[in-house]
Amino acid sequence: MLLEEMKRLKVQYGYSHQTIADKSGVPISTVQKVFGDITHPREQTLKKLAKAFLHAEPSEETFPVSKQLNETSRYMDGSSAEEIPDKTDGRYTLDDYYALPDDVRVELIDGVFYNMASPRLVHQAILSELNYQFMSAIKKNKGGCKVYQSPCDVQLDCDNKTMLQPDLFIICDKDQQGDGRNIIGAPAFIIEILSPSSRSHDMVLKLNKYKDAGVREYWIVDPKYRKVYCYDFTNDLQLSTYTFHDRIPVMIYDGKITIDFQEIYDELVSAFGEDF
Repeated sequence: MLLEEMKRLKVQYGYSHQTIADKSGVPISTVQKVFGDITHPREQTLKKLAKAFLHAEPSEETFPVSKQLNETSRYMDGSSAEEIPDKTDGRYTLDDYYALPDDVRVELIDGVFYNMASPRLVHQAILSELNYQFMSAIKKNKGGCKVYQSPCDVQLDCDNKTMLQPDLFIICDKDQQGDGRNIIGAPAFIIEILSPSSRSHDMVLKLNKYKDAGVREYWIVDPKYRKVYCYDFTNDLQLSTYTFHDRIPVMIYDGKITIDFQEIYDELVSAFGEDF
């Protein structure tokens, strides 16, 4: 998670320096210096500080929904209905995931269900433009990889405890398509488009999951602040920050393929106005 994002969350959730210190384990003197712009924290300190915001008052979109499932959802088996198994967070599996009703959209992360709210129109417009540019560029350059977009299941860790639906991802190994039901293993490239209530979820929890699983490149698109944060996990977690007016290189193609965010920005302004 970026320091500027932590600062926003600090204000949003009303966290004091002491609260951040207690939740992260970072000494309060260091917290005061970091959030007072007196010192620039090392990467290890940033990771510790990010822990303070990981479970900060999660909203409906990112709140673990396992405790709500028995009250709000059932799945049909012929003429009868059964309750979703009541388990402790951390013990749900892919069997529970596949048993959910079609109208319940969640992700399963380390045995915990996370609710996924319906995306907004701006989110979908960005996703459509990204999908078009990536598919066109890869075909033109004979890249040999395949582009997919949500909703599409990704069995990230090849276990039975995690199933994600990244907004857009690229796989370069055809064997990952398995039997066609879902992608098995970590995609080479992933994009998540932030929504107002998924910021910490995508910028902390998923960032770490994708890095640890072996994803090579991860982009976080931020429509609110018109920023794109690009993590190159193959290059010592290198982070590059771009705006919606930049042409961004795709590093899994060594920068030979680029995505024109100015074109995406122009389409958004045309559809929604400058205040999208």
